Amino acid sequence: MQTAEIRRRFLEHFEKRGHTVVPSASLVSPDPSLLFTVAGMVPFIPYLTGREPAPYPRATSVQKCVRTLDIEEVGKTTRHGTFFQMNGNFSFGDYFKAEAIQFAWELVTGSVEDGGLGLAADRIWPTVYLDDDEAFEAWQAYVPAERIQRRGKDDNYWSTGAAGPAGPCSEIHYDRGPEYGPDGGPEGDPTGDRFLEIWNLVFMQYERGDGEGKEFPILGELPRKNIDTGMGLERVAFLLQGVDNMYEIDEVAPVLRRAAELAGVTYGADHEADVRLRVVADHVRSGLMLMGDGVTPGNEGRGYILRRLLRRAVRAMRLLGVEDPALPVLLPVSRDAMSPSYPDLATDFERISAVAYAEEDAFRRTLVAGTALLDTAVGQLKSSGTPQLSGAQAFQLHDTYGFPIDLTLEMAAEQGVSVDEAGFRALMAEQRDRARADARAKRSGGVDVSRFSELLAQHGPTDWRAYETLRTESRVLGVVGDAEVAGPGELTRVVLDATPFYAESGGQVADAGHLVWDGGRAEVVDVQRPVKGLVAHQVRVLEGELREGAELAAEVDLEWRRSACQAHSGTHVVHAALRRVLGPQALQAGSYNRPGYLRLDFAWQGALTAQQRSDIEDVANAAVREDQAVRALWMSLPEAREFGALALFGETYSEQVRVVEIGGEWSRELCGGTHVRGSAQIGPLALTGESSVGSGSRRVEAVVGLEGFRYLARERDLVRQLSDLLKTPQDGLVERVSGMLARQRDAERELAELRGAQTLAAAGDLAAAAREIGGVQLVTGSPAGLSGGDLRGLALDVRGRLGAAPAAVVLASGADGKVALVAALTPAAQERGLSANDLVRVAAGAVGGRGGGKADVAQGGGTDPAGIPAALAAVEQAVAQAGGA
Repeated sequence: MQTAEIRRRFLEHFEKRGHTVVPSASLVSPDPSLLFTVAGMVPFIPYLTGREPAPYPRATSVQKCVRTLDIEEVGKTTRHGTFFQMNGNFSFGDYFKAEAIQFAWELVTGSVEDGGLGLAADRIWPTVYLDDDEAFEAWQAYVPAERIQRRGKDDNYWSTGAAGPAGPCSEIHYDRGPEYGPDGGPEGDPTGDRFLEIWNLVFMQYERGDGEGKEFPILGELPRKNIDTGMGLERVAFLLQGVDNMYEIDEVAPVLRRAAELAGVTYGADHEADVRLRVVADHVRSGLMLMGDGVTPGNEGRGYILRRLLRRAVRAMRLLGVEDPALPVLLPVSRDAMSPSYPDLATDFERISAVAYAEEDAFRRTLVAGTALLDTAVGQLKSSGTPQLSGAQAFQLHDTYGFPIDLTLEMAAEQGVSVDEAGFRALMAEQRDRARADARAKRSGGVDVSRFSELLAQHGPTDWRAYETLRTESRVLGVVGDAEVAGPGELTRVVLDATPFYAESGGQVADAGHLVWDGGRAEVVDVQRPVKGLVAHQVRVLEGELREGAELAAEVDLEWRRSACQAHSGTHVVHAALRRVLGPQALQAGSYNRPGYLRLDFAWQGALTAQQRSDIEDVANAAVREDQAVRALWMSLPEAREFGALALFGETYSEQVRVVEIGGEWSRELCGGTHVRGSAQIGPLALTGESSVGSGSRRVEAVVGLEGFRYLARERDLVRQLSDLLKTPQDGLVERVSGMLARQRDAERELAELRGAQTLAAAGDLAAAAREIGGVQLVTGSPAGLSGGDLRGLALDVRGRLGAAPAAVVLASGADGKVALVAALTPAAQERGLSANDLVRVAAGAVGGRGGGKADVAQGGGTDPAGIPAALAAVEQAVAQAGGA
């Protein structure tokens, strides 16, 4: 049975039993403490813990998950993988143990003809918690008591690890037969190879207190008992497909087999090759799924994990002997294997593949640069007798060259060198802590967020009216700062019961405006959401005192909001124009807009041509001229997807989402920002820049409205000034400037030829002026105005004219307050103990600089041209002393 079919049967089974089918949430976790969705229950945590009311009494899903804590173990065994799918059914205070066990039994043992999975009932071995008699009795309706085993907290008890919900579990194990291990049920099978766990039913029924590890007090039963189950899709797939492990199922094996073909190896013939093939198969699939959910390679967070997966896969292929790019061959294979379950992978593959292939190309270049750096460092370490790469060096390889630490460890080990991994981890932790602290400080203004949480618990969510009005009559619920009262000139954070201010979100900066009360006034300089549901205003008090309980008017600056709306709507228009000119793969990957200005990052390879930029600007301004209607609609997330709305990858969304459309289907995006009412209100739109922001990603910048008009006016004025200056009609400027540039190039070429002739002449004169000092032909000189490169060429020319005799040439040139130094020696001079490196350092000391190089040629510089005569005299003395010695 194919994996996609198992998935379909699972969802259909529970849908028939009254469960709402919930689409898989993004792999990008909505929990800020997690990089990825790591378990099937993560999207349901607010409902399971009671933080939010559940929108349905029971639900089912097949959740995409990624775990990378043991990424180094992937491939070494057939158990470890980074991407997996967790089938789950959930009850939020509706049914409990008996029904959960019944539903699972009916699916697992139900006949294939009736929609079940058809597993043999006499090979099912349930386990329950030690004293969970209720679950034990429920299982006896289906399984003999001798096949139901009781286990302790390590195996059959669930909690978050902190005070809160907890409860016993019941695991479903399947007996694969004596060829996989000894008899005796799960308790007699420590490896779990024979009695394979396929499903875990969590009975969330208790409130636990604080405690260490598995030891904690049970405070009582929860008022509403929940069910959270998880069936490993990959495990069930390899059972039903008659293969030994997840690497051999239909969604993974095709990549493994194709990788083996490329490498010319046979899977199963060599352990080391097998490990690398499994790494490739797992990481290509995981990378595909992450990119499908909008993650792009980077040096931090999720982007770093994706980069690490892709680069480990590429590295494994190279170790298997495949030098050509591997992802263009392997990624389409994974797409074809996964798209029956996730059709978006096929429709969005152009974007996904562009990101992946660019990353492989970048890594192939990185391997050359990084390997050279690593080899140099390893050579130095070995020569110094300290065979350990420092944490700082490993961090530089990661941060500057994109080398994952495991790649550094592997490559260093191949050369017999260890790595200070602890030092590297410490530097990585420092970098992450700085980034997190910056993000927290931005949201909370450096204030302890617990104060905001207290206000939320006490007063409830902020009545946020940014879509409806620019003014509200409000009351101060709290002043959160150094003092409870803020006076003139002081900055503080203020929470109001109601506000019209837009809080920074979705790339749009916060509104500006004022708070006005009897006898006082404050300027609003920033607005954030430090905790979900609460809006906090950073204000600077201008007059009077601001304190808790004050009644005031909150007023948004009309011009600020109008310009911000123009910029945000302009961002949507530019995005739509990009997709029309470049194609649907030019998908937004991030944006920022403030009044009058916008920037938009999008997936694309290579710089845009002048014609593409012009076309994008034309399409955008045509939409503005047509005054297309702008409207916002609220709907469920599945409805929004069906409606054709684009979601910004990497963002998380609630069940109800806001769709902003411009011109109907011309532009439909999920967006919480503020917008104009018609596209004509955006005003003039001018692209001002286009640049790279990383591998496979570009950025366009634009100005709109009054700023757009001003930008175009400045360009018009510049053209007029150039026209007047060159005394040329405006339509002839390009031809005139082109002619001037051509003449300049000709003049520069003639000048270079003249300079070359002068250098040749100078070389002859300098060689003829050589003096014998200490048995060495010494040439010193100070030709004026030469660059370091020209001076080096002259010194080498002079040295060549002196033949095989012991000879040294030391030249210095001063220009614009700087000094260039070059020393060049013949081999015979070096045999007499002279070194160009030493001579240039002697000279550099007299001109306030330094230098160095090799024994035959060295260069340096300084900042005191007046010291050139002393520098050359010092060189002469050094040569004389060497000759005397």
